[in-house]
Amino acid sequence: MAAKKKAAPKQAAKLADAKALVAELKRHGSPTYKVDMSARFGMVTKAPVLGVAVGTLRAIAKRIGYDHVLAEELWATGIHDARMLATMVDDPADVTPAQMERWVKDMDNWGIVDTACFHYWDRSPHAFAKIEKWSKSKDEFVKRAAFALLASCALHKQGTDEQMLRGLELIKREASDPRNFVKKAANWALRAIGGKKSPKLRAAARELAEQLASSDDATERWNGKDALRAFAKGDK
Repeated sequence: MAAKKKAAPKQAAKLADAKALVAELKRHGSPTYKVDMSARFGMVTKAPVLGVAVGTLRAIAKRIGYDHVLAEELWATGIHDARMLATMVDDPADVTPAQMERWVKDMDNWGIVDTACFHYWDRSPHAFAKIEKWSKSKDEFVKRAAFALLASCALHKQGTDEQMLRGLELIKREASDPRNFVKKAANWALRAIGGKKSPKLRAAARELAEQLASSDDATERWNGKDALRAFAKGDK
């Protein structure tokens, strides 16, 4: 007999937990790390930043475990560090398409995008629908989310060969986008798909990289040549 799902804690308790966690995050905040976020890592955000190291956030997330309601409350604080923690404690099984749309529209830096995609969105049943939709977005970070999510799915063995081949079509279509955070995510996805064990995917990714490397477009050339270098290094 299937195990019964535990009843969700009361909403009031979740709010109290979220407030306590924000207080904890403030205690862990570092002015130095806050500066490093933008100066060293290029993570610039309009959201309030406490400066909590990612390692500390992961340790807190491990202690908490999955908690979808708490994740929503942490996200609602609007604090960057709390939102990073939210992506680490939310349950992929509970995330909805509407929630993904709400959250991605709030994202304004590569760190929060990549953390959400790599930590749990790639295990959502809605991942490939969002990749398809977001790849057409005019917003730089929404579009980054499409390709960061595609890369995460490839690296974490999510999706079929057919879905990955469609991903290569999306990369080809958008490979000329010169915006830094888009082109690097598209390149990441191309390299991730090309690194899979499937001979079909490896061949298709290398063929696309060759096409891009010989393009007249500078961004496409960069994408193709960088991927080919990565493939050559991985084949040694």
